[in-house]
Amino acid sequence: MLPMPTKYRMVAGSSEGATELNAFDGALLSAGAGNLNLLRVSSILPPGAVYDETLVIPPGNLVPVAYGSIVNSRPGATISAAVAVGIPEDGDYGVIMELSGEFDRFTAESRIRQMVVNAFKIRNKPLADVRICSAEHMVDKIGCAFAGVLLWY
Repeated sequence: MLPMPTKYRMVAGSSEGATELNAFDGALLSAGAGNLNLLRVSSILPPGAVYDETLVIPPGNLVPVAYGSIVNSRPGATISAAVAVGIPEDGDYGVIMELSGEFDRFTAESRIRQMVVNAFKIRNKPLADVRICSAEHMVDKIGCAFAGVLLWY
């Protein structure tokens, strides 16, 4: 059995790159997650996980992460990625939502907040708080926006 993460950090960044992969890598570096091995997970915040804004994870670690990202090569396009964490009133598990697309940061944050509200509603869980982290990018040649919730031990 894998250990359950006890901490989380929300990160976001954007970048241009010579290729789509370079743009993605640059966005990860901009977000502070570029030297980690990200293991994409679905969207549940472990029970009792504590938000740690200063969480530092040593490079090379395998890190569970829920994330949204978008790469675009249309000059002038505005792209955004956002994540939101829904914190339950009861201290039980929370919900993480991810979103990315061709829209501005304000739109991303508004949509993702509603996604969290809906996720709690269908679970019949009382929602105490919503935390949001996002990145917006205007594409020059090849751009990427990334937002993620890093889970740690």
